[in-house]
Amino acid sequence: MSLFTAARKAGASALPFLKAKPTSRRWNSSRNLTPCVLILLGIALDSVVRNDAFQWNVVGDYFTSASVLRGLWLTLWLTAVVTALGFALGTVLAAFRLSANPVLRAVSWGYIWLFRSMPILVQLLFWFNIGALYPQILGVRTVDLLGPVTVAVVGLTLHEAAYAAEVVRGGILSVDRGQIEAAQALGLSRWRRWWRIVLPQAMRSIVPPAGNMLIGTLKGTSIVSVIAVQDLLYSVQLVYHRTYQVMPLLMVATLWYVIVTSVLGVGQYYVERHYARGSERTR
Repeated sequence: MSLFTAARKAGASALPFLKAKPTSRRWNSSRNLTPCVLILLGIALDSVVRNDAFQWNVVGDYFTSASVLRGLWLTLWLTAVVTALGFALGTVLAAFRLSANPVLRAVSWGYIWLFRSMPILVQLLFWFNIGALYPQILGVRTVDLLGPVTVAVVGLTLHEAAYAAEVVRGGILSVDRGQIEAAQALGLSRWRRWWRIVLPQAMRSIVPPAGNMLIGTLKGTSIVSVIAVQDLLYSVQLVYHRTYQVMPLLMVATLWYVIVTSVLGVGQYYVERHYARGSERTR
């Protein structure tokens, strides 16, 4: 007779060690850790707030200064333009990658492979010095045609498109093939199938990584400071090169990045909730 058969005959009280142990101790231990974590967080926060080396009065003076706000505006503008152009080009590349045409698939794959392999800083420096390879484009001097801001838009957009293409392609592939076949059976046109059936379902998979890419692009624009584009980081650098107040000015840039990324995170949450309507992931 097996152990469990004997237990059933003798009753549960015969084998008390087989009873499931309550998990209250585990939960109590986690509750006991909460005050320790809060104390450590309080100590860390107090060390930042009361540390005179941060010079919070200087942070307050420059937080809304004209030069910093101009840099912030250029950062936001670059983020919006690069994200829009990057996803527009990325959508085309994703369509090429899913095409039945082998040439289009090869071109899309080659583009994605190339621009995902090159560091973004190398790309920016390459486009910034493109005049060494092509002194003139369409009869216009390259130096006059490609200024620092234009180089930043071109370099960041080409880099963004390579990643956006994979995000869009993954979202389209996540849609069940049966949905498309059902739409075809109903006689819907290709445009209506994509707009009414494929896109709303694909957006559930596209929005989360796209939101991460948007936030990454916002922070990634700080790299354009190496080519003298006066974004948020470059603006604070100009100030602390003059005043030697490095840490307070870096805190100004950090606080603005935190504020903007937090706002974008809230927006991403509501967009995700909109496209998750009717699914179990709505909660």
